[in-house]
This record gives sequence, structure tokens and C-alpha cells, in this order.
Amino acid sequence: MKKQILLIHTGGTISMHVNEESGAVVPDEINPLTKEHEKLERFAHITEIEAFNLPSPHMTPEHMLKLRNIIQQQLKQTYYDGVVITHGTDTLEETAYFLDLTLNTRIPIILTGAMRSSNVLGSDGIYNLVAAIRVASEEKAYGQGVLVVMNDEIHAAANVTKTSTSNVATFQSPQYGPIGLITLTTIHFHHSPVMREYVDLENLNKRVAMLKTYAGMDPDIFEAIRQAKYDGIVIEGLGQGNVPPSLVPSIQALIDDNIPIVIVSRCFNGIAQGVYGYTGGGKMLEDLGAIYTTGINGQKARLKLLVALNQTDPNLKLEEFFHNN
Repeated sequence: MKKQILLIHTGGTISMHVNEESGAVVPDEINPLTKEHEKLERFAHITEIEAFNLPSPHMTPEHMLKLRNIIQQQLKQTYYDGVVITHGTDTLEETAYFLDLTLNTRIPIILTGAMRSSNVLGSDGIYNLVAAIRVASEEKAYGQGVLVVMNDEIHAAANVTKTSTSNVATFQSPQYGPIGLITLTTIHFHHSPVMREYVDLENLNKRVAMLKTYAGMDPDIFEAIRQAKYDGIVIEGLGQGNVPPSLVPSIQALIDDNIPIVIVSRCFNGIAQGVYGYTGGGKMLEDLGAIYTTGINGQKARLKLLVALNQTDPNLKLEEFFHNN
């Protein structure tokens, strides 16, 4: 019996074409993927919804929350074995992680996209979409959380990131690797995420900034964020999570104002932790009250802090929430 799959389109390169006159990649007025319904029905019974038709740089956390709400509503109304979402690749990892944090379901939720638009040689959109539908229909995908399927690989939402501007193998999980592989005949999972988290929220009223540290960084940008009254900050620190000494007074002032500061490393691999005791070192920042987290990059830490600050559970403790990664 064919599986029942909900297919939600949000836009991105997978639904775009190359303009022959200008050479620019632009959105189609009609999503070309909607013309492939008969081909997709070979693999599952497909119900299609077009939530948005946006280039992925236009995607916001508010869109992500709306997408979460659409999925929840659809799952309440109709039984589905899995959900597949087509998405632009620039922010795909962020939407995947947001949904992983805010959807309380064990059915497979799969995001996929394309690096080549629909009318160019070697277009990867339909291939990736078929692979995503196959994974969403796979019993072994049940309970694995939100997954990203691209280029014959299956990645966990928390670990995956876009690593190349244009290569079809752009989506990788540094330090962790894919959790599964796709062949012409099989879907093979070789490990699973250790844990899953769920946080409920109704709106996104808080604001979180993200800053990447660099040698000789001046503190004025931290002061500007403080004056703009952001509700939280994520810092991509140097190495294991260190910052230039010039930033320490500003970080202290923000913490004194009860603005949570979460620190990750700007490195792809390794663990962010409070080790060094010099001025600006991680141990010093940890003693000041900064929160260290590992296993997620800066953009995902920003989303996690945004979700935490807007959550409906008053008992959620930030330090525990970020130490659980």
C-alpha cells in the first residue's frame, strides 16, 4: 500500500529557472514541481500544498513558525505517514532545525532542495525530491526527527550545514557525518540522533542577534545591540569559545542587564567550552554568566535561543536547554 505523504512547497532554487536572456536564476510564477505530480505518485500518494514561493534568503523565523503551524494543522485534520518540504538551500538548515525544535511528532519530516534550477543541465531538484519522498515513506525514518535529504544522503537537522556555494554535495554534517544513505533500491540508516527536544511556542516577539568574533574586534557593536534592546545574543567565539579582551566589559554589561549570551565556536569541528582563564578566555566568560553550547552552529544557536525566549513553558532553564545538545 502506498504511503500518504504531505508535500509542502516553500520556494527556492528547486522551484526556479534560468532566464535565457539575462542568465539570472529567478522564481517561476507557477512552481514547476507541481507539474511533476504524476511522476511522484509512483512512490507515494501525494497531497501538495504551496505554503510560500520564496527565495530562501527571504525566509524568516515568522515564516518558519507559520510552516510549523501549517504542518500541525494538517496532521490534526488528516493522517499522513510523512511530510516532505521543498526549500531554498541558503536557509534550509535553519528551517529544518526550527521545525525539529518545535514539532512534537514522530512521523518523518524531510526537507530537500536543489543547487541547480529546474531548466539547467544536471538539475537535481526532482531527483532530491523523489529521494525525500522515499525517505519519508521509510519505516526506519520514524522517530528520527527532522531530516535533510540531499545528494543521496540523510542528515540530522541539528548537525547539517551548507558548506559550498554551488556544489550539489553542499550539505554536510561536520564532525558527525550523515545518519543515512540512499541508493536506487534501499534507504540505509547507520545511526540515529542521540536525543530530541521539543519546545512549544505561539509567537516570536523576542529578538536575538548573532555576532562572529574576529581578531581586534571593537566593542561598539555590542553596545549598539545593547542600546537596541535585543533580548539575547549568540557569539561565535574563537577556538573553544574565546573572545578578544576588548569585548569583555560589554559582555559583562549585557549579562548584568539580564541579556542571555550563548557562545558557540566559529570552528566547524570540536567543542565550545570554558577552558582558558585569561581575559576574554572561555573560563572567564563562563564565570561571568555566559552559556556555552556545542553540536550546533551559530545560526542554529540563534534559533534555539529565540525559541527558548519565546517558549510557553515557564520552567525551561536556559543553561540546561543549551547543555542538552
